[in-house]
Amino acid sequence: MMWLGRAGRELLRRWGRGGLPAAAPRRGAEVLVGTAGGESSGIAEILMSRPHARNSLGKVFVAELFSALEQLRFDEQVRVVVFKSQVKGVFCAGADLKERAQMDDAEVGHFVKRLRNLMDEIAALPVPTIAAIDGYALGGGLELALACDLRVAASSAKMGLIETTRGLLPGAGGTQRLPRVVGIGLAKELIFTGRQVDGEEALSMGLVNHTVPQNSEGDAAYQRALALAKEILPQAPFAVKMGKLAINRGMEVDIASGMAIEGMCYAQNIPTRDRQEGMAAFREKRPPRFVGK
Repeated sequence: MMWLGRAGRELLRRWGRGGLPAAAPRRGAEVLVGTAGGESSGIAEILMSRPHARNSLGKVFVAELFSALEQLRFDEQVRVVVFKSQVKGVFCAGADLKERAQMDDAEVGHFVKRLRNLMDEIAALPVPTIAAIDGYALGGGLELALACDLRVAASSAKMGLIETTRGLLPGAGGTQRLPRVVGIGLAKELIFTGRQVDGEEALSMGLVNHTVPQNSEGDAAYQRALALAKEILPQAPFAVKMGKLAINRGMEVDIASGMAIEGMCYAQNIPTRDRQEGMAAFREKRPPRFVGK
């Protein structure tokens, strides 16, 4: 288990069948890796907890998220990463505009570039990532969710790239990732108007993969995201990673080049133990036991 940060409060929850040792409340953005041996083993959570600023993306908070990603990137035990807010009613409210107001023009440009790099680092994680949107995901908060592979939202959640209502434009990937998710015309409409949409509207336009009614605890999207992560866990980890790489790289080029990328990714999977195990399990009519090699 890895703790990071100083910018909020978070109570450690038990994880897996056996649970994890109890711990005192800590502050900031934390990463909790599910290694308790239960069915949740292999799921990592990035827990965002900056309640006084609605999880807004300030300098310290962003640094903590970078640190979290760095620790997860090469952890072979991690198979899925879930981004979750510990602040009820908010996923991430976007940039910390109070902090931004204290920056000069050069500092703003540097910080926005750092935000863009953060979203790129999220997108570049080799394992599947899921954003659990249980509340507001605005501006940079939605850009963070867009950098994830999958998004699950509560029906009451509000999402939008609202930068134009503040005299800005999306600068952390929103102008590029939103059109790739919902299409160019709709992305332009949402950015030009700064409109916010709820979970049901987001589902209808393909912005999220699933929407669920909010529950009394305020974590319905997280619960659905966790169920989705558990669907991914039994699959062959290396094959999943290669599938993600083929899709991501293939979307950057023409289809002929994309097919070549798929071929290269497939070739890397051929000699793996998991592929051999999958074939053996099929012949023997039993569930496969993948080891990630």
